[in-house]
This record gives sequence, C-alpha cells and structure tokens, in this order.
Amino acid sequence: MVLVSKVDLSRYATFCDVGGANGALASVVARAFPRLRCKSFDLAPATKVAARNVAAAGFTERIETVAGDFFKDDLPRADVIIMGNILHDWDEEQKKALIAKAYAAVNPGGLFIAIENVIDDARRKNTFGLLMSLNMLIEVPGGFDYTGAQFNAWCKEAGFKRTKVVPLAGPTSAAIAYK
Repeated sequence: MVLVSKVDLSRYATFCDVGGANGALASVVARAFPRLRCKSFDLAPATKVAARNVAAAGFTERIETVAGDFFKDDLPRADVIIMGNILHDWDEEQKKALIAKAYAAVNPGGLFIAIENVIDDARRKNTFGLLMSLNMLIEVPGGFDYTGAQFNAWCKEAGFKRTKVVPLAGPTSAAIAYK
C-alpha cells in the first residue's frame, strides 16, 4: 500500500506483478489507479488462488491472472513490471536474467520496479537488509539482497536508462528502473 502512495503510476495503462502470488498487490494497484489494466503472473497453482482473490475484490474486469514460470516463459508485456521479493532469492546471474526479461517485457517509457530490502550503498544503514541478505545466503543457493548501486549496474547492463531507490516502509524500498 505504501508503494501506491509513493510511486505515481497514473500515467501508465498496464501493470504486471511478476510472482504475483495471491493477487494482493495487483488488487491494491488496481484500486489506487482505476485506469490501469493489471496482470498477476505466477505459477499455475498460485494463479488459481489469485483468481479467487481478484474475483472477491471485484476486479475480474481489470486484473488478469496469467500462469507461467518467469525463468522459462516470456513475461507479459506491460508499462510497469513489478517483482516483489523475487530478485533476492537468486544468484547474480539469475538476477540479471530476470532483469533482462523485465526489460524485454516493459513497454518503451515504462518502469521495472523491484520491491526489496535494498541495502544502502555504504552497507551501513539498512541492518535488516544486511541480515536478510545473510538469511537468503543460508536459505537458498546463491540468494542475497543487494545495494542500489548493484541494482543500477544490472539494470543499465540490461538496457534501462536510469534507476532510483524510493524508501517505502521500514527497511523496504522500491528500486525503480526506467526504460
């Protein structure tokens, strides 16, 4: 909910939550920006849950649930692609592959947003992000949280023009890449 209060998506027409899980973020975005047509993209079992939740929220006309695997399938095209707590699960090459897929799917002039516990570049302030990075290294092979500078470098390598990090709530930020 903090994302929609801090990042203005009103000029965009389409939105896709990659790894959309239960469809909650797509519903929050659809409620905040009535003009947006949204998609929630995830594995087939998750899209079944998302479809039920989207229907219960009354957004079946504006939110489509799309089944797919973000490593195997192309991402749905959209003006805004969001990945919430996705990138930190993977090693650097996998992060870069997902960012490249996002670049390919984002329409010209659009955004890619990663919602994560982005670590400050000096690695001194976001203690939670640093501890979460350690946690990811323990829990998943290759996973780690990252700095804004790392996000910027990966996104520029993929072709994005610029990036910025917008603090949200607590240790969470929106790392935004502009196409």
